[in-house]
Amino acid sequence: MIKKRFFNTKDECEITFELDRPKATSAELLTSAAGWEPVTMRRSKGGPFRAVVRVPVGARTEFRYRVDGTHWVDDPTADDRIANRFGTMNCVVDASRPKGQ
Repeated sequence: MIKKRFFNTKDECEITFELDRPKATSAELLTSAAGWEPVTMRRSKGGPFRAVVRVPVGARTEFRYRVDGTHWVDDPTADDRIANRFGTMNCVVDASRPKGQ
């Protein structure tokens, strides 16, 4: 699941990425917003894995999840999908401010 939070005083969007994989031991977020370097996702007690990234408002950020170091997982709540150079698809989150905000 993806949650977006916009600020009145900053031109940034805080994106919370959540991945619910109860049997997984680890999860990483790989995103263009972090130069494709793995971001360790933390799990709250009994809850989903989470990672938070801030991006400029209006940015379109590509991402994928990697579970247990080997399994690639898509997010069904992504705003879009785009082909990558590996012949698969990346998820996309659009940080455009909703109309009226």
